[in-house]
Amino acid sequence: MKNTMHKSGARSRLFLDAQTAAELMMPNPISIDEDATVHEAVAMLIDRGFSAAPVIDAAGRPVGVISRTDIVRRDREKPDLMPPYFADSEPLLANSERLGSGFQIEVTDTTRVKDIMTPIVFAVPPTCPVANLIEEFLARKVHRLFVVDEDGSLIGVISALDVLRQLRGDDV
Repeated sequence: MKNTMHKSGARSRLFLDAQTAAELMMPNPISIDEDATVHEAVAMLIDRGFSAAPVIDAAGRPVGVISRTDIVRRDREKPDLMPPYFADSEPLLANSERLGSGFQIEVTDTTRVKDIMTPIVFAVPPTCPVANLIEEFLARKVHRLFVVDEDGSLIGVISALDVLRQLRGDDV
């Protein structure tokens, strides 16, 4: 990175050394399959410390993004998974025998990532010039762009923070 410094130590101009998307992208990004459960997506986002992740189809092509916001919105909007009758009743065995303390009814949520993801993909080829990337970020008002190969398979992700880190001189 090249930059000029003022006497005060503040940078007056910043330059990106990277010329293309391939030079800025995080290769081989962590993604989640569109058929994964929301529970699996939550675990992945928390374990990795991600706010969002690309969603891919069986061919490895990006089909959307799953974010914490998508999950929170779904939790707020979903109807109760367990009917009130069951929530207020004591669990019984098939022969009407009571289960006793320590047992509970759990509802398994089978909602799939593809059902709640944001189904919009903003993708660029690895040869996309950096100036065009910046225009894409600004025009689309997004925080990340996907990098796809000629077959449309996901090969990288570029976040707006990656661009800022590169400007600052950090290794991306």
